[in-house]
Amino acid sequence: MRHLDLQVIQQAREWASTHSTIWLCTVLGTYGSSPRAPGSMLVATSEGEHVGSLSGGCVEEAFIESLQDGAFSQPATIVRYGESQEESQRLQLPCGGVLEVLIERLEVTDELMVHLEVLEATLLGRKRLIRRVDPRTGRYRVVLDESPNGPSVSRDEQGLVQIRVGPALRLILAGISPVAGFCAQFARALGYEVIVCDPRDDVRRDFIAAGHAQGVEVQAVLPALFIASGACHEATAVVALTHDPRIDDPAMVEAVKTPAFYIGVMGSQRTSQKRAERLKRSGGLNDDQIARLHMPIGMDLGSKAPAEIALSVVADVMRVFNGKAGETHIAAAPVATAI
Repeated sequence: MRHLDLQVIQQAREWASTHSTIWLCTVLGTYGSSPRAPGSMLVATSEGEHVGSLSGGCVEEAFIESLQDGAFSQPATIVRYGESQEESQRLQLPCGGVLEVLIERLEVTDELMVHLEVLEATLLGRKRLIRRVDPRTGRYRVVLDESPNGPSVSRDEQGLVQIRVGPALRLILAGISPVAGFCAQFARALGYEVIVCDPRDDVRRDFIAAGHAQGVEVQAVLPALFIASGACHEATAVVALTHDPRIDDPAMVEAVKTPAFYIGVMGSQRTSQKRAERLKRSGGLNDDQIARLHMPIGMDLGSKAPAEIALSVVADVMRVFNGKAGETHIAAAPVATAI
């Protein structure tokens, strides 16, 4: 799940405290090209307020227009947007794409409030669940996800829609550097929750002044301490990009103790070899733990400038998260200094 989906559920909880009814939309399937994957969510009120995304704009507008015209009065409705050529052109869906969307009309009850609380806790990394919705009645419930590698959305033999809900993607930047600033921007654009940790007051001030902190959580703490506090779940990536072993090395030592799906540190091949020896000798890491570290970090894009290196890093994180094989490691990395 993306960080945007966490925002959807948090907003749903907020609106549920002030409204009697809210509408929750979930992308069930995409056919052709689509900017949003199955499982993506949007929440709306009868006044047309909404948070989230289904298609990047066009389907959202069509949904809100229909909602304000009095549509979607049933507990659950499944709509296929862009099915006709005329509608696809009107909605500007790319490459003849079609979106199948589950639209739930949710009456605010104590049951719904508890349901939303459970979903929020799940997206924050506390568990993995499957949300089951009966499209005929609108009834919903959650069960434990015992096969987390399954599809994001499916239907069981009874016709129930099964929506897999897991931790929202999180990127922890262990220390601030010019590369880290661009990483934060790219990751935010991809829907990650981004947390930057650095104990250096002057570096944090420069990071914020440069505009990199918009939509980013900035922690005034040594990255290793933040990671050790339980900040990593299975949808977390940890990247260290400072070139300062006093910051990078302790972060790697703590990160390998977590279920983070990606752990990487910047440096040349030679620097990485020395770091591996150092982490074994003074950090107490074994060969299996060293093997979890992406070092040198990033995909080989021939990157040199900080923005290019950041692009290679975020691309490699996404490659691993999506389960794609590929050539990794950037050829070199410049010494990162405070912004």
